[in-house]
Amino acid sequence: MVSFFYRIIRFMVMTLLLGMVAAFLLLTGGCGYMYYRYGHDLPDHDVVKEYEPKVITRLHAADGSLMAEFAEERRLFIPIDQVPEHVIQAFISAEDKDFYKHGGVDFFSIAKTMVRNVSRATSGQRLAGASTITQQVAKNFLIGDAFTVERKIREAFIAWRLERDLSKDDILELYLNEIYFGLRAYGLAEASLAYYDKAVADLTISEAAYLASVIKGPSNYEPDDPDELKRGMDRRAYVLNQMAENGYITDEDVQTLRDVVPDFDIQVRSNAAATDETGYFSTEAYRQLSDTYGPAVVRTEGLSVRTTMDPALQELAQRVLRDGLHDYDRRHGYRGPVGFVEISDWQAGLAAAELPYDILDFRPAAVLQFDGTTAQIGFTDGTTGTVPIEGYKWAKVTIDDDTVGRTPTQPRDVFAIGDVVLVSARGSGAYNLEQIPEIEGALVALDPHTGRILALVGGYAYEPSRGALNRATQAERQPGSTFKPFVYLAAMEQGFSPKSTVLDNPWIIPARSQGEEDWRPRNYDGTFWGRQPLYVGLEWSRNLMTIRLANEVGMNRIVEIARDFGISDSLPPYLAVSLGTAETTLMDLTTAYGMLVNGGKQIEPALIDRVQDRYGRTLFRHEKRNCVDCNVAEDWERTSMPVVFERAEQVTTELAAYHVVSMLRGVVENGTAQRRVGKVVDRPVGGKTGTTQESKDAWFIGFSPDLVVGVYVGFDQPRSLGKNESGGKAASPIFAAFMNEALAGTPITQFRYPEGVKFSTIDPRTGVIDVRRVASDGRVIGDTGVEQETVQGTRGTSAPVPSSSESTATEDVRSSTSSSSTSSRSSDTQTTPRVISSDAIF
Repeated sequence: MVSFFYRIIRFMVMTLLLGMVAAFLLLTGGCGYMYYRYGHDLPDHDVVKEYEPKVITRLHAADGSLMAEFAEERRLFIPIDQVPEHVIQAFISAEDKDFYKHGGVDFFSIAKTMVRNVSRATSGQRLAGASTITQQVAKNFLIGDAFTVERKIREAFIAWRLERDLSKDDILELYLNEIYFGLRAYGLAEASLAYYDKAVADLTISEAAYLASVIKGPSNYEPDDPDELKRGMDRRAYVLNQMAENGYITDEDVQTLRDVVPDFDIQVRSNAAATDETGYFSTEAYRQLSDTYGPAVVRTEGLSVRTTMDPALQELAQRVLRDGLHDYDRRHGYRGPVGFVEISDWQAGLAAAELPYDILDFRPAAVLQFDGTTAQIGFTDGTTGTVPIEGYKWAKVTIDDDTVGRTPTQPRDVFAIGDVVLVSARGSGAYNLEQIPEIEGALVALDPHTGRILALVGGYAYEPSRGALNRATQAERQPGSTFKPFVYLAAMEQGFSPKSTVLDNPWIIPARSQGEEDWRPRNYDGTFWGRQPLYVGLEWSRNLMTIRLANEVGMNRIVEIARDFGISDSLPPYLAVSLGTAETTLMDLTTAYGMLVNGGKQIEPALIDRVQDRYGRTLFRHEKRNCVDCNVAEDWERTSMPVVFERAEQVTTELAAYHVVSMLRGVVENGTAQRRVGKVVDRPVGGKTGTTQESKDAWFIGFSPDLVVGVYVGFDQPRSLGKNESGGKAASPIFAAFMNEALAGTPITQFRYPEGVKFSTIDPRTGVIDVRRVASDGRVIGDTGVEQETVQGTRGTSAPVPSSSESTATEDVRSSTSSSSTSSRSSDTQTTPRVISSDAIF
């Protein structure tokens, strides 16, 4: 009997063992099959070890302040050791409470989820997952998010591999930097800025718990929507309870924090974020970076870019340019309201009004009623204000480019009830009537010694959605008389001096064929001054003198100078070009003036000082000069000053460049820019006005010894600015306003000149001169006269012989079929003594 039971027990044991072996073999075989089916061709998980997330490229101004960001995904990488413990605990509690216990796959959570999914499947709901943080890393980096059984199996295999090869902290770092939080924010660091505008290190438990909540469905928990905020708070309550259950916080903490709404400070940043103030500068820098490294690198590799922009000068440039454009616009009258509303429901109508994109700080308002000389206006918030006559008396009716109506004396002359207008505050509830200028413009400020662009404004208002045409770098226009200094430079190179003389008399080139008209260029005022020194021709922008001079020195050399100075690579060698008929950009022309100021050394306009990659390695430096012993001196008190070697190419002689600079100083002190620059700017400056035919473009390029500023004013679709407008009237006041404020508080710097240059003082009315010489230390030896200019030269000029025909329209040139009477300048036109050398009288 015993043996019978023994045999039965033995049979059962053997059967159990065989079953276990069979189960083991089946399990092993199943696992082998599963690995062969799903795991043998898994993607290489080494890519996770070498993870380099897409991060933001940031542009900084010269002082280090942030000015723009560019990104494909807005992400800032943060190492796990910089993430506070309570923030990590919030995410673990929300997503994977056993993260530090499992080996990549949590089978207990999978079992619970399978049970829940039975009811989900019967009710038609989407099945829930049970992915660990490790599995989510595998999904985000290697597998994708297709919801299939195969993907889950492959995800599990990769998770096991990741757990084998990476630490828990490494996996958590990958996770926190990769996930999407909504509000265009990828990764924890960017999410902290987007939701709270603070660093991760400053997050509270309440704030961290909300961030941990939103990753389940970022579009469902955006706090700026009341319904979504409620869902987010409910989800956060769950996270707080999980943190308490895991022992990270107490139940009392949960009760305290449950109903406390985090202090949100929503910052939804664009993937190409730049302010209106820095937009033109940063966009141009982005173009240059993209040309060098490619757009994909700029938007994904987290470059750190130090630009040349001076924030104070940039703000000043934008302000004075806008002020100048407003001044021009007001001179040409009021074009009318931007819209109209029914007065019975003016507030709703005003809220729905379509407004110009570039109203900037102006406020839209509806005209409600009149009271004497005052108009009452209302705003969208229901508040009201007034526009007194002082705020609208500028608003003469625009008739055409040159004509405006009478000055208004009452509101009805300007407004109608229901008009939608733009206003700016005067104070005490009063407002000024405003108008968005149709005119456009640009301003560039640069360092003439390095080429560094200190300020760049390419238009009235920066609006990237409308293309953001940069009129400083992209718009090519005729420079007019601002090109003339380079004609005079060619003459200085060939032995002319500022005192050399040229005829200011009629110049006619006969038509080459029947039906064409003779080319008869004119001076701006239609007069002729006879034989005059070159400095007079440049100071007063005499077209006929410039044409004769260009004919004498040869257009081929002028074309070479334009190429060497970066104005244009392919100017045609026609005399009309000497008057500025060939197109260029404000940036190129301003840079060319910088080469005159620095003594003829070549410079390249630079917006970028340095580029570093995400690891801080320098990829580019603008500074190419070599400083010997800069980094080896140990005791500065016992060593000499390090020597910096210049590498710049000399594109013209230092003396020739200085001759032109000194004549351009005369433009400001005695010539076309005296009224609006010379009498306004209290520093040594020079410059040149420019106005193209029919006054379509207005320019002023000016400089101090260490700062060059170019200003352009004109319409995007070329048309006349008005017959009374010019570079001196529309552009030079902008330059003067910029220079006065930019140089305020800085030491007065005199212009530098080459050693040994001969000086002499000349009275332009008598021709009396007094020769002097400059000492090696720069002091002028002598005590008579007022020094204003240096000249040297051995060559004069006689009336040149006309050459080939040109018929191109030119700056300050007027076609003329009848001759103008010769007129000489009155004796008091110019009375300031000039400094000249004795060997330059012809």
